[in-house]
Amino acid sequence: MIDFCISLTLKRRFREQRKRLFRMALAWTGDSMLADDLTQECLARAWEKRHHLQEAAKLEAWLFRILHNCWMEHLRRSRPTTGLDEVPPAEEDGPDQRLERLQLAQRVRGAVARLPLGQREVITLVDLEGCRYAEVAEILEIPLGTVMSRLSRARRALKAELLHLRLPEEERRPLLRRVK
Repeated sequence: MIDFCISLTLKRRFREQRKRLFRMALAWTGDSMLADDLTQECLARAWEKRHHLQEAAKLEAWLFRILHNCWMEHLRRSRPTTGLDEVPPAEEDGPDQRLERLQLAQRVRGAVARLPLGQREVITLVDLEGCRYAEVAEILEIPLGTVMSRLSRARRALKAELLHLRLPEEERRPLLRRVK
């Protein structure tokens, strides 16, 4: 008899939460039909697992968690999949791509080598070696602000010099133009 009364009380509380669950599902999905399906699935799972609810006061949070799990499962199920036969084989780099990468690396090294010594030291320590600014300041025995300004200038100079590498030859424009 006690179990029967508990079940009736729980059913009533589930019904009371249905509108809130639906509103939340609708906010997540933007589709009222899907929101209704998720709400129904949530309540069905909750009813099946009602013996797992340890604190009746936490019913709302428990139901919202189940709704969230239902939503995540729906997203996983609806994720588009591609069969292995549809995936093109990975193309390995040919000699042309390797040569382009080698030339690009040489241009970047050359651009870094043309930086003033202070900027070159800072940018190699920060960007290549992954040192923190404070470490660089300590290593080079310069103020932290100097590290940051040198790094900023070095990055700006490299960007200006290497930006042209991405553009085809006919699209390259001079950085400065003459105005009469």
